[in-house]
Amino acid sequence: MNRRAAAAVLLLIAGCATKDPDPSGGTLVGEVSDPRNRARVHTELAGAYYERGNVAVALDELRQATAADPSYAPAYGLLGLVHMELKETREAQSSFERGLRLSPNDPDLNHNFGWFLCQQGREPESIKYFLQALRNPLYASPWKTYSAAGVCSMRMKNAKDAEEFFQRALKLDPDEPSALLGLGQIRFRQGNIDDARKLVSRYNKLVSPSAESLWLALRIERRSGERVAEQSYANQLRRRFPSSPEFQSLQRGQYD
Repeated sequence: MNRRAAAAVLLLIAGCATKDPDPSGGTLVGEVSDPRNRARVHTELAGAYYERGNVAVALDELRQATAADPSYAPAYGLLGLVHMELKETREAQSSFERGLRLSPNDPDLNHNFGWFLCQQGREPESIKYFLQALRNPLYASPWKTYSAAGVCSMRMKNAKDAEEFFQRALKLDPDEPSALLGLGQIRFRQGNIDDARKLVSRYNKLVSPSAESLWLALRIERRSGERVAEQSYANQLRRRFPSSPEFQSLQRGQYD
């Protein structure tokens, strides 16, 4: 999951401020003096900078946000994402936990902390936070959380729960990329080649193919005896991802 898809930054800062951020260097006009509004404005600016990859400025804006209003939970949620980007694990966890103490039912905070835990190899813990996010009836994008829970369940080799999470994600959003790929992998392992092909094909049309999706498509065609299609995917894997573990497996002839 990349910065935009996994983090759900736009949800974290939704409705934050009435002023438009100007990360190109302009100034905010008419910023009100209320501490909560100042925190909202700085958090929105931080989100805009973060989306553009300028994490240093985003970090500075978030420091101003938390200084203006130390009880503004979304600022800590976004701060956790920024520290994740900087690979500052301790600081990221501390920020997420502080945000959740302030707003324990916030679905975006729970989603993002769950994803953080999954990235740290703490998958069983992550599921608890994903489920907490999904309990909120006002959550705007539950399919992302179902998909993330599926990915983390796969990492635990819990295919049963992963399949259910991916199916729920796709019921809500048939174009959720991670769920398409994850369910495609499960269907391939189950021997349901036709469904696996449809799922990975849809994934590769919606987003730029990854080493993982090309490797799955290659193995599907190999099992189907479609040598021309298999070779096409092998060529793409070689050209696009020559240093990937998937290409190394191809070179070794390890298809399972």
